[in-house]
Amino acid sequence: MSAVSGGCRDNAGGGALVPLACALPAWSYAGMSENKIDAAGWTRLSAPSLADFENMAEAAFARLPEAFRNLCEGVIIRIEDFPDDDVVEELEAESEFDILGLFVGRGLAHRGAAAATGEMPNMVFLYRRPILDYWAEHEETLGHIVTHVIVHEIGHHFGLSDEDMERIEQAAE
Repeated sequence: MSAVSGGCRDNAGGGALVPLACALPAWSYAGMSENKIDAAGWTRLSAPSLADFENMAEAAFARLPEAFRNLCEGVIIRIEDFPDDDVVEELEAESEFDILGLFVGRGLAHRGAAAATGEMPNMVFLYRRPILDYWAEHEETLGHIVTHVIVHEIGHHFGLSDEDMERIEQAAE
């Protein structure tokens, strides 16, 4: 999944706030089952909304191992359509479509025992439109992509770099 770009940033823009600990129902569309669409149902389908992405992110997070989730206490997931222009520029991306997710904050390995006064919570951003674009161009399920981006960005919360995670993924293959 080479297009999954991520990084770290110290401040955040607007968007829907979604606490990681909540478990909402899994996203689905009527007429769809395991990559098969009812011939009559396809005309009623539309792209998943921000709320649909919130549900997918919550469901993906809820499926992660409990020990992993417990280490993410206080991390917030934000769903937005696109990264803002400052993020695109800071990550030196060619386009806002090149960034599927982003970690904002200080990883656990870089924090003290207690948060500094005024320190914002760590946040994981998922960018709906770039994820949908990636999904349209690849043979992966949307749920798999959303889960991968969440795990990748939470990896930054644990203090892992993009290079660390690439080595871990390659070793697991």
